[in-house]
Amino acid sequence: MEATVDIERYADQGRCVAHIDGRVVFVRFALPGERVRIALDEPADRKDRFWTGEVVEVLEASPDRVEPAWPLAGPLSTGGGVGGADLIHVSLEGQERWKEAAVKDVMARLGHVELDEVPVYAMPGDEETGGLNWRTRIEMITDDEGRPSMHRRGSHVRVPIDTMPLATRAVLEAAAMNNIWDGDLPANAQLRIAVPEPRVDAADIATPEALRRAIGDNYAVIVDGKVRHGSRNLTERIVVDGREFTYTVDAAGFWQMHREAPQVLPQYVVDQIREAMDGRAPRNGRNLVIWDLYSGSGLFTLPLATLIDEHAKLVSIEGAKTAVANARRNLKAAGVHTVQALCGDVLRTLGKDIDPQRAHPDIVVLDPPRAGAKAKVCAKIADSGAPVVVYIACDPASLARDTATLTQRGYALRSIAAFDIYPMTHHVETVAVFTK
Repeated sequence: MEATVDIERYADQGRCVAHIDGRVVFVRFALPGERVRIALDEPADRKDRFWTGEVVEVLEASPDRVEPAWPLAGPLSTGGGVGGADLIHVSLEGQERWKEAAVKDVMARLGHVELDEVPVYAMPGDEETGGLNWRTRIEMITDDEGRPSMHRRGSHVRVPIDTMPLATRAVLEAAAMNNIWDGDLPANAQLRIAVPEPRVDAADIATPEALRRAIGDNYAVIVDGKVRHGSRNLTERIVVDGREFTYTVDAAGFWQMHREAPQVLPQYVVDQIREAMDGRAPRNGRNLVIWDLYSGSGLFTLPLATLIDEHAKLVSIEGAKTAVANARRNLKAAGVHTVQALCGDVLRTLGKDIDPQRAHPDIVVLDPPRAGAKAKVCAKIADSGAPVVVYIACDPASLARDTATLTQRGYALRSIAAFDIYPMTHHVETVAVFTK
């Protein structure tokens, strides 16, 4: 079934809202203010509370509309449909407006906080690359012939691909030098390529040969969980406050995906903590106490332990055993001995395992998974009495729900900012600072 509709506003998951005979329709590849012809997803039962559909023709276009830089991720009607870039039809400035509107909307609905504005910061270099070449990790599946592929939306069809425009130059070079696009892989396998961004001058990696030298063996091609090429342990380097930090990370584990996010986010967090703590004395009168929750391999732990106060007492908590092992290795290599790095579920660990000298934090930093910290963890944080809480969120809805819990328990939202570390997608990273 097809229909002509007027697009009214942004919705979630990269969709916009229209109406047909009073029924809400969530439309992919649309923009507010447009008049478009859409195809409804089937089956569309008359009793459904809402319908979904996709643009097949633009009759009146928004100024934010552009031709998709990666057509394969565009609408099905133009040969696309592989997913992974649901805002590929939107200009970079339009994507920032979309993400600001999304954060403001969900914070009002779920967080009960009205925001006049939310700054959205683009990552360095993204304007020059047109929002492409940012992913340091990509995941695909192989088809029956062992070729890298992606599922076409709404079907089991696997579409072979011979490049991935969102991947960094380093990822693409690692794929090329291991003949990944040639299809010499096991059929029906899970494929992951992870390549830390070389932290060198652009002129030093201007050619493919120079880029390969910069990559060396610091990359991984993983097939069905096993390293096929490269190394399982990868070395990531970032610079915060002019100081270099080095991390060992698991090639199959979590690390901030955008090439610049591991630098930009810690720098922002450190700056926000300094501003929020200006003039505040440690609660115990001696050393600052910092909790770093959902700490992974220690991305925030190292800067917190060395840049905020070199005598601060830290607790880091992470549930993934490999990540904790790497965090401890990274702390030892950096000569940091003031961190109690704990492995376990955050809620249970907060309840029993923290050193008494670290039980009353001055600062809590948390970077939970997409589902958020949830009410019980937020209640533990509130009960700790921490004067400053910095919450890094990859899902604004989870942040909004947890904001409601924190504000009900005596915290105020001091500041909030969004970071466009997922260009061409509806996803956005948000950092919120709360004070008691």
